[in-house]
Amino acid sequence: MNPSLKITVCGIEFENPFLLGSGPPGTNARVIAKSFDLGWGGVVCKTISLDASKVINTAPRYAKVKAREDDKVVVGFENIELVSDRPFSTWLEELRQLKKAYPHKVLVASIMEEYNKEAWQTIVREVQETGVDAFELNLSCPHGLPERRMGAAMGQDPSICEEVVGWVKEVSRIPVWAKMTPNVGDPVLSARASARAGADGLSTINTILSIAGVDLRTLRPMPTVEGYSVPGGYSGQAVRPIALRHVMEVARALPGMPLSGMGGIETGYDAAQFLLLGSHTVQVCTGAMLQGYEVIAKLKEELQEVLSKHELASVRELVGKSLPYFTTHADLVERQRAAKAAKVTGGKDNETWKGEIKRETDSLTSG
Repeated sequence: MNPSLKITVCGIEFENPFLLGSGPPGTNARVIAKSFDLGWGGVVCKTISLDASKVINTAPRYAKVKAREDDKVVVGFENIELVSDRPFSTWLEELRQLKKAYPHKVLVASIMEEYNKEAWQTIVREVQETGVDAFELNLSCPHGLPERRMGAAMGQDPSICEEVVGWVKEVSRIPVWAKMTPNVGDPVLSARASARAGADGLSTINTILSIAGVDLRTLRPMPTVEGYSVPGGYSGQAVRPIALRHVMEVARALPGMPLSGMGGIETGYDAAQFLLLGSHTVQVCTGAMLQGYEVIAKLKEELQEVLSKHELASVRELVGKSLPYFTTHADLVERQRAAKAAKVTGGKDNETWKGEIKRETDSLTSG
């Protein structure tokens, strides 16, 4: 029998830990329904706000980063796409239809608003009436709308995180995850602030503020819009080591806090690493954009392979299993010194060796 991929988080049962992350893959009801049919454990819809008329996207808005210019493998992906530009009323109707058609599938609403209590509480009240299972608060989008104090402009300030999460928790009847930004010096500060305000879980990381590069033919930055550009959000496999570090730091700082990890997950083996460092679920966005929604079959198969190899019955047993093996550099030095000493003394530690020398010395003396 294959190991179970089911996991229950905040009272919500996921048939597997793989969620389609908020972004272009979850841009409307049609593609979300397709994802459910293909077997994703859940979907976080593209971030929605109350007034979509203020959201104006450009074209192009994506730039790929490759190991070499002539390489086909995309290691990084930059986007300057904003939150959803579809009307709020349309989203309410589609979320309602999705939950009616897929009552047992997990649908998470990603929401983002300005620094305004009334706006946040209004969007929460209206969206939760559609029957969605949970909220993900986008406190972390690194580009676009900073002049409205949205996204990372909030997430970089722990006091604002605490305040906004508190506003939401006052009116939300469903679990609330706060999505963290990696564009900070210490990833734990805003995470702790969100937890203090009552966040039921945390998602980490959002994209990293970046510049994909400069086109050496035109000398213009990419993606180039009418000859100009802005820094955007960097994702893809190149960010995975950074994302893993953020997940580990938050998991150690807030033991027991449900985490949804993301950042460069393209295989089930990648996902296993996030789970080992404390994630309870994982999200895939760029990976699905590059490989197609059908990648979910491969993701599940590869994760089950990891579980079987280590004789684990369920995905829950993998969560946090590698966290105890992080320590300080000073401790690493001592461990290595002890290991070298044990090797020299035939595998005995220093105290055992000292004890044997003393017994031998005492025996010679008494003789």
